[in-house]
Amino acid sequence: MEGNRTQSRAILVFGAPASGKTTFCEKFSRQFRAPYYNLTELAAEHKFSRTKLLVILDLIAQTGQNVIVEGGLDTEADREEIKKLFRARNYVPSLVWIQTDVNTIKSRLKTRLKSVSRAKEEYDERVAKLEAPAEVENYITLSGRQTFQMQLKAVLSQLAN
Repeated sequence: MEGNRTQSRAILVFGAPASGKTTFCEKFSRQFRAPYYNLTELAAEHKFSRTKLLVILDLIAQTGQNVIVEGGLDTEADREEIKKLFRARNYVPSLVWIQTDVNTIKSRLKTRLKSVSRAKEEYDERVAKLEAPAEVENYITLSGRQTFQMQLKAVLSQLAN
């Protein structure tokens, strides 16, 4: 994540449950030694409200470090709110939308949750809240079934533009 060193980057990753977001974020974070924050996990583990998460993100943004953020980005309004927060701290936010076919997602959820009914419930609940990105959001699309090297190549080529 070299490029323009006067502005830090915030890579904001979103997509359906079990699409490959966390795997991508963890590997990208290691590759570039950039902190990775999963807002969904932080909120659940510490019972943080959206307001508290935004305060935490603002504190993180004050460090000027390149960061990777997952979770809390399900709607266009959510994404805009977080992009605006990072822009206010002189970051360049980049959206990464990870897409995976429904059968793969359901299979991953069944394995993770060890229950067909829980997998269906989780899928239905999360997908109902998820908004596909609008054209104006200027996002990078990745397949959750590609290798990390292919995903990395796609993201880096888009970030270079």
